[in-house]
Amino acid sequence: MNKTKFYPDSELIALYINGNEEVLEKLLKRHRDKIFGFIYSKVRNQELTEDLFQDTLFKVVRTLKKGKYIEEGKFLSWVIRIAHNIIIDYYRKQNKMRKVYESEDFSMFDILHDKSLDAEKQMIRNQMIDKIRVLIEQLPKDQKTVLKMRMYEELSFQEIADKTNVSINTALGRMRYALINIRKIIEEHQIKLVE
Repeated sequence: MNKTKFYPDSELIALYINGNEEVLEKLLKRHRDKIFGFIYSKVRNQELTEDLFQDTLFKVVRTLKKGKYIEEGKFLSWVIRIAHNIIIDYYRKQNKMRKVYESEDFSMFDILHDKSLDAEKQMIRNQMIDKIRVLIEQLPKDQKTVLKMRMYEELSFQEIADKTNVSINTALGRMRYALINIRKIIEEHQIKLVE
């Protein structure tokens, strides 16, 4: 592929579908800021934006690989639509989870780092930590490692990436899947974190 020639999105997509894996990076780099900016404008949270951005890229790649993308000369619009749907799905799931597991006064992850708890809340916190530890042990090793580093060592995702010799995106992805898997375990076994 000629490095100096400008290839329209449609040509890059065709090359990718025909097996040229390299062009995908070029295509995504071209639109990264607009996609990321769109997601951030809706969620206003850097970490969440990273997660949803990764989900969007994953869905884009999967759809392209399955040959389900229909070229209409509007690749960016198509990706933004995917991002929009992923954001909506995320908030729907959050609302559902909140109804089941959280209230306005209680969040299972926020309470873990609250040092100013009274005796009763401290007891609840300790019970919850014990239950969460058991859940964490059921996760795949890479997810378990990232989650422990984030929750117990309070490391940034960059620090986790450096310590585990992976990219920051991989660290973010592992954390995301760890939380998804913990929620699935809680749902499947109808575990009550707080009595």
